[in-house]
Amino acid sequence: MQLDIPEGKFAAYIFDLDGTLIDTMPLHYQAWDKAMRRAGLTQALDEDLFYSFGGVPTLRVAELIGAHYRLKVDPAKVYEEKESLFGELQADALLIEPVVKFARHVAQTHPVAVASGGQRPIVKRSLHLSGLAPLFPIVVTADDVVHGKPSPDMFLLAAKLMGVEPKECLVFEDAVPGMKAAEAAGMRYVKVPSRK
Repeated sequence: MQLDIPEGKFAAYIFDLDGTLIDTMPLHYQAWDKAMRRAGLTQALDEDLFYSFGGVPTLRVAELIGAHYRLKVDPAKVYEEKESLFGELQADALLIEPVVKFARHVAQTHPVAVASGGQRPIVKRSLHLSGLAPLFPIVVTADDVVHGKPSPDMFLLAAKLMGVEPKECLVFEDAVPGMKAAEAAGMRYVKVPSRK
């Protein structure tokens, strides 16, 4: 994987987690597929639909998938089911080495943060299991903001916590909602290819 790093100097770096630092997206897909089938879905969850929700807070994804398939679901129940299923798979996730290598390099001289649409306990567990927790002292999750991606809130909060201006941050993202959030925050971004 080749990362297309834009020219220029950046004061800080913000990384999405799932599909950017850790290859968890196939595991999230498996968990969503199983949770939605338990909620009444009679076919495989469409992968393109699933990937289109990258970066969107988990509870909102449950609502969106239910609406797409015209299923009457309890989003909170589906969300709990999905998170439990993902928890069983979480330890199998692999690092996305080129991004992690870059993060380790810049973390020696610049502030770095994670900004993830996941819930804090899941994000913290992923960072712990992957060994990345010590690298990222600042972690912003869906629990920390009112509006998730594509709103800029997570990235703006991460910049504030790092003590830098938003325009001085470079974001690493794999999903369109996250890229839109970076643009809305006035930040440049690097697109990380998340699908094989």
